[in-house]
Amino acid sequence: MATTITKHERNLSAIIHASMFSKYFIPFGNFILPLILWTANKKQHEFVDYNGKQALNFQISMLLYSIVAGLITIPFFIGFWPDLFDWNFFGFHDLSDLNNLNIHIDSDDFRLGRLIWPVGISGFLQVSLGIVNIVFTILATIRTNEGEYFKYPFTIKFIK
Repeated sequence: MATTITKHERNLSAIIHASMFSKYFIPFGNFILPLILWTANKKQHEFVDYNGKQALNFQISMLLYSIVAGLITIPFFIGFWPDLFDWNFFGFHDLSDLNNLNIHIDSDDFRLGRLIWPVGISGFLQVSLGIVNIVFTILATIRTNEGEYFKYPFTIKFIK
């Protein structure tokens, strides 16, 4: 027994997925708009219910992964915390001696290079998560509009 998916259901599901791009215009819009559209239409259409759950679970998972990627760098910054209060941390020597201001930056004295690793790793993870979010949201919008049941990868089921 195959059920046919109406054009209205396909369009509504595609709009739910596409509304996740509203985060670039409205804070937390990637949660608010899909949630509103899903809750308003989940009882009438099974296809919309499925896609709303998928979209919200994916966005919650991406938020969780983004928080974890940010938390990974905290131990690195705590390790550098005492060095931040050292006047020589950034390579500037004797800044309090204004009469004889001599700024000399040497690659041996420039200890900020150690700080680039955790920032670079976290930045790479955040950019990767952003690309994954954009690519799979576009795929979900297209496939859902064609009437396919799309399942996001790397998704934790918070809403069942």
